[in-house]
Amino acid sequence: MNMKIAGATNFRDLGNHRTQRGERVAPRRLFRADHLGALTAQDVAQIRALGVRRVLDLRGVNERAAAPCALPQVAVHSLAIEPTIVQKLSDLIAAGHRLTPGEVVAHMQDTYRGFVRNNTHRFAELFGHLLERGEPTVFHCTAGKDRTGFAAALILRSLGVPEPDVMRDYLLTNERLKPMEASRHGLAPEVQMVLWRVQPEFLRAAFDAVDADYGGMEAYLREGLRLREAERERLRELYLSPPS
Repeated sequence: MNMKIAGATNFRDLGNHRTQRGERVAPRRLFRADHLGALTAQDVAQIRALGVRRVLDLRGVNERAAAPCALPQVAVHSLAIEPTIVQKLSDLIAAGHRLTPGEVVAHMQDTYRGFVRNNTHRFAELFGHLLERGEPTVFHCTAGKDRTGFAAALILRSLGVPEPDVMRDYLLTNERLKPMEASRHGLAPEVQMVLWRVQPEFLRAAFDAVDADYGGMEAYLREGLRLREAERERLRELYLSPPS
């Protein structure tokens, strides 16, 4: 589904990805997005027409306060994962360190490892909401690329979508985000460019942490996210369409 949401350019449907068993992710059921605080009236009308009733917000406290959800009559659930990367880089610059793009890539990889090692409980909460009901749902952070990107990867993998397809969905962010704005944090343009995009190395760092800490994705889904076979089957019932 090709939607143009002016106030949330990284808004997109997870539907129609094919699983290893031949099913497809049901369309108009799961949507990933950047923040929903800058929606136009037309944006709101488009999203409401999708039947969205639930929003899962992965932003931190200050991010939510700065741009509250503009969708009316939806249940908004906060699953706060505080952003750390920009503050970390800003502190390095303030201390006189000249950052290189390669260093920023390494810091981004640390951020993604942190999703596994520090925030698994938040992603488990996200699945808890998804298991309650299969109503159309938007999950998002600020840019819809890192916290949201990892959440989308976990959802797709839990439904049986092969990893190469998960990576393709992840990298679509680079085609959807608005052009980079001037940095407000004193970051050089080449450094800001790394922050404003996604790279396979970022998501792979999270997958590597899953392998190192849990022995693989299936064990992480089961032990880290508490998705046993009954929960996996319910996810399939709620969010997959039969093979076509």
